[in-house]
Amino acid sequence: MKLTEMREKTIDELKNAVVDWKKDLFNYRLQHSTNKLENTSLISKTKTLIAQAKTIIKEKENA
Repeated sequence: MKLTEMREKTIDELKNAVVDWKKDLFNYRLQHSTNKLENTSLISKTKTLIAQAKTIIKEKENA
């Protein structure tokens, strides 16, 4: 998801997306620890998405 798409969403939609990404991150870490994760860059990409979404949530709450 791009930043422009994130900025168009509401705060509730972003919070739900963050919850989903955290679940995905947990699953990626679990797969990585059992050597079943083929694309390890998914972990860092998911962390980045979570951070970007949280930043946009804060911006919208303060505005």
